Amino acid sequence: MRDLNEKCAVFGIFNAPLIAARQAYFGLFALQHRGQEQTGIVSTDGKKIFSHKASGLVSQVYTEKDIEKLVGFAAIGHNRYSTSRGTEPKHAQPIIFNHTVAFAHNGNLPSTKALEDFLRKNKVSIKDDSDSELMAKALGFYMKKGMSLSKAVEKAYPLFTGAFSCVALSTNEMVAFRDPRGIRPLVMGKNGKEIIVASETCGLRTVGAKFFREVLPGELVTISKKGIKSKILAKQDPKFDIFEFVYFSRHDCKIMGQSVYETRKNFGKILFEENPKLKLDLIVPVPETAIPSAIGYSQASGVPLEMALNKNRYIYRTFIEPTQANREQKIKMKLTVLRSLVIGKRVGVIDDSIVRGNTSKDIANMFFESGAKEVHFLVASAPVKFPDFYGIDTPKQKNLISSQKTIEETRKFIGATSLTFLSIDGMVKATGLPKDRFSLSAFNGEYPLPIFEHEKEIKYDSLKFKN
Repeated sequence: MRDLNEKCAVFGIFNAPLIAARQAYFGLFALQHRGQEQTGIVSTDGKKIFSHKASGLVSQVYTEKDIEKLVGFAAIGHNRYSTSRGTEPKHAQPIIFNHTVAFAHNGNLPSTKALEDFLRKNKVSIKDDSDSELMAKALGFYMKKGMSLSKAVEKAYPLFTGAFSCVALSTNEMVAFRDPRGIRPLVMGKNGKEIIVASETCGLRTVGAKFFREVLPGELVTISKKGIKSKILAKQDPKFDIFEFVYFSRHDCKIMGQSVYETRKNFGKILFEENPKLKLDLIVPVPETAIPSAIGYSQASGVPLEMALNKNRYIYRTFIEPTQANREQKIKMKLTVLRSLVIGKRVGVIDDSIVRGNTSKDIANMFFESGAKEVHFLVASAPVKFPDFYGIDTPKQKNLISSQKTIEETRKFIGATSLTFLSIDGMVKATGLPKDRFSLSAFNGEYPLPIFEHEKEIKYDSLKFKN
């Protein structure tokens, strides 16, 4: 799957004098997979707030001099995948409002009407602001009235109607809070006196911290020199986005106590169990996310696994489009087939998901061009039929191939010998967690939070439920 992008990663560290910004840099580096367009770090020394933000990868944006200027004992950071608001640096996070609060957000508010009405009523300018900028301004409004950061979150929280896992920083407090459904991840760790908050556990390990616990859905955690305080702001109703297991989270992380790597292996095992009669000579994963699923399928089926699809590891984000290059040429810049392994073989190609179908079509064609006898596409998730409104940048529904075509029609479009998807129940079973703990909206159209005006964009009767 190359057509979905996570919008953000957040990181925060408190009680780390002299090294807070540096640790934030390492944490963001570990979380680079969640956003590659922009990055920023804000620190505080207890008196002032210092900031550095720019477009680019973490390794590109910060120099040693930049880090040295971000002084203080606490810092928060953010990696962003840009959305419709554009790639201008002004939209980079953490957002600083009134030099009193810095705010970093992972998620999305499907509607910002409540926030906009509140800010207009209180004469706060909101021209061309993103949902994150509106949230930061609401916090800043209450802080201008003399409230602490944590108190401002309590007051503004009811205005935040959507999915959010957030970290914010004032000169004397760091807070972390999640929406009542806990749709996006947020974890806490400790390293001596240092308290760390990150989108994923890999962000903790990189700075030497041990996992402490998750920030609970509906919870506000306040971190200050006095210690850690917790307050439940809303009744939790966990609906974690299962796409974190499918694609977004790094496979060396844990979510809700479950290993992402083992879950992805289970996707592959159950994919075989649901379709055991397919005759294959070898299994080939589409790197990187599908590798654990391919291992699981190979172990369950006894079909050998080969890394016959090679990824150019130096392609992460490109600013230069090859002149006159078509889509197929671009995919060949990223992926190449080892012809000697596949020639004359019945190949099972495992990917984590299919979104538009174009990349899958190109990959199937590459295998046939390389001499494969048969190319069977195996997908370690269910058909993606609905767009996301909770913090994933997805195509519109009309561009999701499984919302427009049956499995057989999709197979013909891709040009594969066969096409097999994992079932929704198989996905859930692979996690070892109850089905009611998850948001499965991309697969079944059941949105756990209102999507407000976006309802008109969703068509259920257009789906060909023959799949």
